[in-house]
Amino acid sequence: MNAKQILFVVLFLLISPMSLNGVTNEEEAVLINTYQKDVTGDGVLDEINLKGVPFSDGAEYFHNIWAEVKSKSTDDGRWRINYGDGYEPEIQFVDINHDKIQDMLYQSPTGGSGGLYHYDLHTIANNQLLEIPLPKHEYVSGEFTDHFLAEVKISPNEKPIEIDISNRSKEYIRLGIYNKDGKLKKSTSLMIDPIAFFEPVKLTDKKGYGLKSFKQVSGAYHADQLGTIEALWYYRDGEWIVLQSEWKKE
Repeated sequence: MNAKQILFVVLFLLISPMSLNGVTNEEEAVLINTYQKDVTGDGVLDEINLKGVPFSDGAEYFHNIWAEVKSKSTDDGRWRINYGDGYEPEIQFVDINHDKIQDMLYQSPTGGSGGLYHYDLHTIANNQLLEIPLPKHEYVSGEFTDHFLAEVKISPNEKPIEIDISNRSKEYIRLGIYNKDGKLKKSTSLMIDPIAFFEPVKLTDKKGYGLKSFKQVSGAYHADQLGTIEALWYYRDGEWIVLQSEWKKE
């Protein structure tokens, strides 16, 4: 057996268990939660079963999470939504796109140190399952500036927010970002996380619900949290509109 043949056998042995697991995973799935909600807009409560394969017995982490939606008014009304892996998955039911039908907002913590969540938003109208892309706070930037200050810009049309970071000066001097006089030694950007968390918020009875997002900004490293950008979003005509953005210092 030559080297190429040996390599092929080794790769096959490594990959095969993964493939077999993929086949048997759904047989090992458990029911995480069952919801009774009208997500099709026909006035009849539908059954939504959230399932997944536990990492181990009693674990809060699941592989291959998915939702099965069963309409009780029609025999062919069945849909499946795949969510991937995650911790403590759950679904909230809110009319986000304002069509008077409850949408499905899935969330699951990623399990990292940043407190990030994975989200998916789906709607079923006219017996069609559609995904609604979630909003992204695209234009956010930040950098250290002289005199132990930092600037965060959350909108291209607004002045940057100035943050006093002098209480952390010793750490930044140690890391080589500043000299002892507060002079910036090199241009250094702040750490801008993706949106970590969404929260459905009712605006008014007429406007219905929007989403509030939370986006963390850190300094030299992730645990060096400077503050959070909170934004209020509203979905209209297939687009997300930012109604309000606010900086909350840590």
